[in-house]
Amino acid sequence: MKQILLALKLNLRKLILISTIISVSCLFIVSVFILNYVIKEQLIQNSLSVNAKYASKVATSADQHFGDMLNELKYSADLLGQDFSNHQLTQEEVRRIKNQSNKFNSVLIVDKQTRIVSFEPKSLNLNTKILYKTVGITESLKHKTTYISSPYWSVKHNLVVLLSQPIYDQNKNYRGMMGGTIYLQKNNLIQKMLSTEYDFKKSYMYVIDQDNRIIFHPDHSRIGEKIINNNGLDYMVRTRMGSVRLINSRGVENLAGFAYIPSVNWIVVSQQPTEELLKQANAILLKVSIIIFIFYFFIFFIVWRMSRFISSPLNSLAKMASMLNQPDIQDKIKQVDPWYFEVLKFRTSLLLSSQAFSEKITELREHVNTDPLTGLYNRRGMQIFLKELVSLGRSFAVLAIDIDFFKNVNDSYGHDQGDTVLKTLAHFMKNNFRDEDICCRIGGEEFIVLMMTSDSKVAYNAAERLRKTIESSNINAIGPVTISVGMAFWPKNSDDVTEVFKMADNKLYQAKNSGRNCIRY
Repeated sequence: MKQILLALKLNLRKLILISTIISVSCLFIVSVFILNYVIKEQLIQNSLSVNAKYASKVATSADQHFGDMLNELKYSADLLGQDFSNHQLTQEEVRRIKNQSNKFNSVLIVDKQTRIVSFEPKSLNLNTKILYKTVGITESLKHKTTYISSPYWSVKHNLVVLLSQPIYDQNKNYRGMMGGTIYLQKNNLIQKMLSTEYDFKKSYMYVIDQDNRIIFHPDHSRIGEKIINNNGLDYMVRTRMGSVRLINSRGVENLAGFAYIPSVNWIVVSQQPTEELLKQANAILLKVSIIIFIFYFFIFFIVWRMSRFISSPLNSLAKMASMLNQPDIQDKIKQVDPWYFEVLKFRTSLLLSSQAFSEKITELREHVNTDPLTGLYNRRGMQIFLKELVSLGRSFAVLAIDIDFFKNVNDSYGHDQGDTVLKTLAHFMKNNFRDEDICCRIGGEEFIVLMMTSDSKVAYNAAERLRKTIESSNINAIGPVTISVGMAFWPKNSDDVTEVFKMADNKLYQAKNSGRNCIRY
């Protein structure tokens, strides 16, 4: 290899240029592959999210409409139950329901023998003297409650969905039903709520009922069709809201978002063919690849022109060697690009030296911020954490802890035993609270815990667990030692941290005044 390099008369600048060409070429190829994956995956996830949100929005709106429709029918049904035999009243009600909102294509009142008592519009020309035993009427009278039918063919050969409410008289006797129909293959409420045109990149929306039949579809010929061989149908029925990649009954892969309409037990599906979306991804990828290629070519040109400055990183690192005490020196060292081995070794050595220097400083700061007796953070250390928590806006609980009758321990058993009690409590605190919780001794027998939670129940359970542990421990035959605890929460109780600490102290005093060995919050 050495002879080959000598024969090629390679110098450092040529090596840099050859390495750059190889690196840029490989990076370009890898970038294209990664971009291909990322762009397509991102577009797919965006499509799923957009479809899910759109379906949810439409489902919520539709649920409101259908709820209003059922309420309108129920109001009339309750009114008719007071005087079902009043023909004028029945006529007025069907006319009112039909005309006041135009939500129904037709409205009818049917008695329990399946005779149509009244109907609108009059153009239906229904015979009120004969029995009508269509699927919707029969099932509605059979259920005798709020009922929404699957699609069926009416006596006038319209594919309809029937919404009905039962009619009971004042003696709770069933008299019939008040119903409204939606003509699925004609202009109707569903068509007003949903787009009937294909949207961006052939995305579209359809609705299926509780029997997996299509209620609405941009292709009117599919209305009433039962969905089969759709590998996402079971998931949609089971989950009722979300998104899914599926292959529909015609073998086309789609990105679907779906949402449930509770009032009618239907599912709204908004979907887009995956192939159409990926066509967009390919176009984006081509444009991005051209931009990346131009960018990498520009980088190569700069390296070619600037290769004579190969010594610049060594010069930069040499200057940084005398500034290891600066707080941001490691970031500055990492910014130096190690173009060749010597620079890499030099930079690595400087980083290790800087890290060791930083660890030494950290160790010294740890001694300054830690209570030497208990190993817990002192007041200064606590203030550092408090400042950080407040700046991050992270909620926390303040637990003010005090050892009950600690002066008696010192007076009766001596300060050595008092120190043992303090260290034992500190040990139990470290074991009782989580690593993210901050345990501090702020003076004498006073302790503070900054607990990372805004849930009073979680904080109380942790404090109670510590209280019971201390109470049940026998420390050097001193006898039972107990603690009192006061709790407050930032920012739930107050936005002022100082005020929160005062609240915790007040709660601690309440615990003391309540007989000690208890928790107040």
